[in-house]
Amino acid sequence: MGTTTKVRSPDDLSGSDFTIGQALALGALHGPAELLPISSSGHIALIPWLLDWDYDRLDGELRKSFEVVLHAGTAAALLITLRGEVDDALRGMDFRLAALIALSFAPPALIGYRLERQIERHLGTPPTIAAGLIAGAVVMAWADRRPQTRRSPQAGPIDALCLGLAQSCALIPGVSRNGATLAAARLRGFTREDANRLSRHVALPVIAGATVLKSVRLARRGLPPHTAVPFMAGAVASFGSTLGSTWLIRQVERDRSLLPYAAYRVCLGLAVAGRLRRRRARTARPEGSG
Repeated sequence: MGTTTKVRSPDDLSGSDFTIGQALALGALHGPAELLPISSSGHIALIPWLLDWDYDRLDGELRKSFEVVLHAGTAAALLITLRGEVDDALRGMDFRLAALIALSFAPPALIGYRLERQIERHLGTPPTIAAGLIAGAVVMAWADRRPQTRRSPQAGPIDALCLGLAQSCALIPGVSRNGATLAAARLRGFTREDANRLSRHVALPVIAGATVLKSVRLARRGLPPHTAVPFMAGAVASFGSTLGSTWLIRQVERDRSLLPYAAYRVCLGLAVAGRLRRRRARTARPEGSG
């Protein structure tokens, strides 16, 4: 797919080609996957694995570097498309709102800073991502059945901590930051529209903070030669797909239920489980058997 640009891992471990076409496709996928409660990190990991793309065979550090540029593109687009909402939030900022944002930011910031590497190393595999997709779907379906009458101005410290803990769970690939915070807000009784507003307000500082931190790490580590073109292509595609998909934010608010997203997550998780089962069956088959 597309023009091929040679991309090597820092230790030349992968020996794979990462095409610009694959970079564009993953960037185009990242925008809508970030805006919907379906896990962008899970999709970026699983789609290349399911389609047997070269990207899946790149060194892990190189894949994480590419995800940084995808998040940077999405974050920049969100700051543009939600600038009115961000401006209103800043104008209305008082001690109560600042405290709520700080309480929701602290858990993912602390856990991410201390455990990010371990989480990525042990919980970023197809089986664990599939488990995260399905577990998140169950929680979303449960939250959807709860009474929802509260409005966002009623949010208090306990609500903020619940949203922060939900974002901490979303550090696990497959869980979804959007899905986790939406489910947490709905479990706390907030209406669909207010749950979405709270989800965005607590997510933006975390997305921006994580992007800055990972970008600093990426700048210190540097990139292998010949990665600039596919990485830039992915960032531009992520930026453009996020700009073009912001109508999905309103779509999620208008939806009566999170069940369609939960059902999709379960289907994707089962597709991963099915492929893993077939691989194990081929591995276990005696050599020379029919």
